[in-house]
Amino acid sequence: MTIRPVLSGLPFDPEMIEGMSGALKSVCETLSLELADGLETRLVAKRIIELAQRGGRDVATLTTMALSAFKYE
Repeated sequence: MTIRPVLSGLPFDPEMIEGMSGALKSVCETLSLELADGLETRLVAKRIIELAQRGGRDVATLTTMALSAFKYE
C-alpha cells in the first residue's frame, strides 16, 4: 500500500507523496504493521499526511514525528 489511497485528493506534489509513502513504510516496519489497506495502516497514513501538512517534508522527519505521535521511542 502506498499513501495515495488515503490522500483523498489532497494536493501534494509527486516528491512529497513519495516521501510520505516512504515514511509510511518505515513507520509500519518499526511498529510491525503489515503494509496493507487496513485500519491501523490508514491511521498511520492519516497521521503522516497531517504531519506533512504542518511542514514535515522528508522521510526521516515524517517517520520520527509519526513514531513520536504514537508514543514509540
